[in-house]
Amino acid sequence: MVNMRGFSFRSLAFMLFIVFLVWSASFDTCIARRGKHWRQRRSNSASLAKKKGKSHGNGHHQHHTGAPKPKAPPHKAPALPPPAPKEKAPKPSPPQKGSTTFNVLDFGAKGNGKSDDTKAFQAAWAAACKVAASTMIVPAEYAFLVGPISFSGPYCQANIVFQLDGTIIAPSNANAWGRGLLQWLEFTKLVGITIQGKGTIDGSGSVWWQDYPFEDPIDSESELIIPLNNTVQQHPPMPIRNELDGKMPSIKPTALRFYGSFNVTVTGITIQNSPQCHLKFDNCVGVAVHDMRVSSPGDSPNTDGIHLQNSKDVLIHSTDLACGDDCVSIQTGCTNVYIHNVNCGPGHGISIGGLGKDNTKACVSNITVRDVVMHGTMTGVRVKTWQGGSGSVQGVLFSNIQVSEVQLPIVIDQFYCDKSKCKNQTSAVALSGITYENIRGTYTVKPVHFACSDALPCMDVSLTTIELKPLQEQYHLYDPFCWQTFGELKTPTMPPISCLQIGKPSGNRPQRDYDAC
Repeated sequence: MVNMRGFSFRSLAFMLFIVFLVWSASFDTCIARRGKHWRQRRSNSASLAKKKGKSHGNGHHQHHTGAPKPKAPPHKAPALPPPAPKEKAPKPSPPQKGSTTFNVLDFGAKGNGKSDDTKAFQAAWAAACKVAASTMIVPAEYAFLVGPISFSGPYCQANIVFQLDGTIIAPSNANAWGRGLLQWLEFTKLVGITIQGKGTIDGSGSVWWQDYPFEDPIDSESELIIPLNNTVQQHPPMPIRNELDGKMPSIKPTALRFYGSFNVTVTGITIQNSPQCHLKFDNCVGVAVHDMRVSSPGDSPNTDGIHLQNSKDVLIHSTDLACGDDCVSIQTGCTNVYIHNVNCGPGHGISIGGLGKDNTKACVSNITVRDVVMHGTMTGVRVKTWQGGSGSVQGVLFSNIQVSEVQLPIVIDQFYCDKSKCKNQTSAVALSGITYENIRGTYTVKPVHFACSDALPCMDVSLTTIELKPLQEQYHLYDPFCWQTFGELKTPTMPPISCLQIGKPSGNRPQRDYDAC
């Protein structure tokens, strides 16, 4: 028993000793581990403090103050790069150097339809003008109130795109226009300028039209349209003008005008409610207009859709034109004009002229109008000149024209006059080589009206496949009319146009030298 007791005591002591050894070993390991991690933290904080000391010129003894302070920088480091807000910060200021896109919003435009954004548009254009193939952006879902403005060359770089996806609105207060301007948005002396997009140019025309017919000229063809029972008024009643209202200037602006430019393209956009012409090209070479729309009421005065003057190499196609005057007006100095696949109406059809006003010389040549649909227009295809003019119109083709409820589908009028009375004069613009083919549909007043000059008759007028049926509405119907018109009927026509004189006039005087173009 004594031995057993001694054994058990010694065994117990031995076991306690073993447990102590194991415990002390694990204690050292924990201390070592603690020391290892602590040393790592210490060294990290020391190197951080070293960097701080280098950049700020401070000593690096402060890293000994404990672990909590050096913990902060590693956790806050990810928050240091918030470049997103910094990139958005320069929104009000112009894009950085090297940019090729210039959004008017970045130049301070509000786009709320009330604030004047003219200066922002000027600034955006000034920036875009300096960069070749740049894009000036008028973004969608904004309405920009813009006063008269000129986007001018000639020192702008080439091939600038004016990306119009929003709406540009003309001011409707008289103060913005001074004594009157000929254009609202003008692009001048540019090379390779493109206006494109799904946006709208709104001319706020109704405030200008309300003064009609106080100052506006009238279309002389309206005198040929006689109501059946005098219930239809040729001109609307004069509006009651409120003298307290600010009267708009008598000079009405064109909504969008291009002057002296090369390779001009207009596509996709809508131009509506212009005070006068919607889209004008003057002294331009290489013009393309397609897949765009003009929209104004049929009774809006003198609101031509597209007006061409002194321009050549013009292509207009796939376009819808609804206005209060000529859908397309081709004036002096135009050559190589090709118009096709156009819808016209309401309006006054597609016209060459009026030419020779105020005894001026007019020259127009090589004009093709084909594959056109006209509905509810006053005239269809027309040539109109003033008495007393000089020059010539030659090489004109009107082909495949579909007319529906058109008052006067085919017109030549060399006695054009847009006022109550015009002086009779003998000189005239010479007309020759005018071809009409495949013109079909319905008319409501007169199918053909050819009124040529006594002194200088129309020559080489050719008609092929003319099929026009009367549609009795509220106007008197008339038979075809011809005066001093010479040419050829290549096929029978409906109705018969027996008034056309076959061949050439006898004793026709030669064209004078100063008439030649």
